[in-house]
Amino acid sequence: MTGLSPASRSPLAQPSSRMAVTSPWASSPHPARRRPTCTLASGTAASSVVWVANRGTPLTNGTSSAPTLTLTNASNLVLSDSDGRRVVWMTNVGAASSSSSTEAVLLNTGNLIIRSPNGTTLWQSFDHPTDTFLPGMKMQIRYRTRAGERLVSWKDAGDPSPGGFSYGCDPATSIQMFLWDGSRPVYRSTPWTGFRVKSEDEYLLTNTSAIIINLAFVNNDEESYTMFTVSDGAWHTRFVLTYSGKLQFQSWNSSSSTWVVFGQWPPHECNRYGYCGPNGYCDETVLPIPTCKCFDGFKPMSTEEWDNGEFWKGCQRKEALRCSDGFMPLSGMKPPDRFVIVGNTSLRECAAACGRNCSCMAYAYANLSSSIENRDLTRCLVWVGELVDTGRLGASTASDTLYLRLAGLDAATGKRTRSNAMKVVLPVLGGAALILMCISIAWLKFKGKDRNQEKHKKLPSDGSSDLDFPFIRFEEIALATHNFSETCMIGHGGFGKVYKGTVGGQEIAVKRLSRDSQQGTNEFRNEVILIAKLQHKNLVRLLGCCDKGDEKLLIYEYLPNKSLDATLFDDSRKHLLDWGTRLNIIKGIARGLLYLHEDSRLTIIHRDLKAGNVLLDAEMKPKIADFGMARIFGDNQENANTQRVVGTL
Repeated sequence: MTGLSPASRSPLAQPSSRMAVTSPWASSPHPARRRPTCTLASGTAASSVVWVANRGTPLTNGTSSAPTLTLTNASNLVLSDSDGRRVVWMTNVGAASSSSSTEAVLLNTGNLIIRSPNGTTLWQSFDHPTDTFLPGMKMQIRYRTRAGERLVSWKDAGDPSPGGFSYGCDPATSIQMFLWDGSRPVYRSTPWTGFRVKSEDEYLLTNTSAIIINLAFVNNDEESYTMFTVSDGAWHTRFVLTYSGKLQFQSWNSSSSTWVVFGQWPPHECNRYGYCGPNGYCDETVLPIPTCKCFDGFKPMSTEEWDNGEFWKGCQRKEALRCSDGFMPLSGMKPPDRFVIVGNTSLRECAAACGRNCSCMAYAYANLSSSIENRDLTRCLVWVGELVDTGRLGASTASDTLYLRLAGLDAATGKRTRSNAMKVVLPVLGGAALILMCISIAWLKFKGKDRNQEKHKKLPSDGSSDLDFPFIRFEEIALATHNFSETCMIGHGGFGKVYKGTVGGQEIAVKRLSRDSQQGTNEFRNEVILIAKLQHKNLVRLLGCCDKGDEKLLIYEYLPNKSLDATLFDDSRKHLLDWGTRLNIIKGIARGLLYLHEDSRLTIIHRDLKAGNVLLDAEMKPKIADFGMARIFGDNQENANTQRVVGTL
């Protein structure tokens, strides 16, 4: 191997655009060899580049003299331009490590190191990965800074400049790996399930040759990292993040002089991050092509789109949850993303913690103490809200048992209760149906008129007129939202909370103003009056309201794609906003504003228009919402005074 020492001070001077460390294994030319490179290699004429130093600052061959690579008295490798005046790249060992006997060595592992006379490694290229993950390297996360190394793809086949794709540990949890396209997740591994530190996966390459990969996950007080090694005598092996955004597991076949690809991630479209939408999962046990499915107790948001292979809207529950509902174990699963980790618990404690929280949708448990050195660690994962990027793996050491909260499941027995109860109840109801029918007819005859009057009260307006508007009883709304259960809550703000419910088979969104809401009685009345008088496809539809004591409720049509800001700033959803969709949203908002300002019976100034007050329906069409701060202008009025500052800071 090539060695540089301060004693010789001889630079490795070859024509170069970037400094690249090349693997001593291969014999096939890498695309980067088409341009001159400064390489540290074992002497092979054609090698595969596995590490590049100055990726973002290539040197130009402006003169006939070559750039220089030297090892300084401070034990730093320094790459300079042809005149030696400009330092293009250098290591950062520090003056404290200065020694006249320090040397730079390229090891057979592909690791370029600077080591002191006593053998201590002062700097190594393995701590600064580029696009290649070699045996013995670490992909790590440091707990104090949440920073870690990532593989970063080349820009294209012949340009080792940093590309758009990266791969590394999840900085939020440290127990799963991500493949990113910029800041957007493309693929996610399963969370660490606790399989052995040395987990042997055998890949038979020929009748006489095999590779055994030993995986390891190490967790200590300062960092966690994953690494791999291969068995002695195995073909040279690496993971490469390609410029096209694929993570490939490759081995060098010397007989055919090619890199053989034995694994690639994501392997299918179905495995791409969030491909099956919220509450959907990719079933990898379906061969030859995995497909998206809904969990038991769920159905597609749009059956037509689902049947056409468009899964991004995901699935919805067939039946609303109750706090008393139990959990169904689903084995062989890839757990969803966006979990909360609860440490140092037993399986029973993990289940109890999720069961006590009505908003907890699922949990998964693993005991990692046998797989992590010098640590007694358990891993309880819990999920609140939608389940994103889930999969079914089948029989795999990387799979988990996911305990999913299911409507109608008895928490004690784990069996469905409502269907069994109906077998007992139905005969009783059949015998009493005639009596109940007679009572109902009599009650409707004498009380129906009073109830209709209650449902269509006169709501005082701002003095100009009275408004005949449908009032909905508080008891009906409480029933529709399971008594305003946290499991039904879909949003909150300064005004209070928003709940999802179902009335008469129609999905609704209930805006419940809190007692200390920034939107008071005047704003409540204002919103009811304005929206009741405004009818436009780009304005949210108000279905009714309720004003009972301290309770002030507004009932809207339910829009499944939530607010515009929730999509714009959510990395897992903003891919839905292609340029055509964005333009249609802009047009829809403009049409809604034009109607408010010029075409409606009233001239309305919204005064709080923002992305959070633009809701998206199932077809991503926008609807302007929240008219609590709006002002009515007269027919000929062009300006008005306000008594206080309103809107959003």
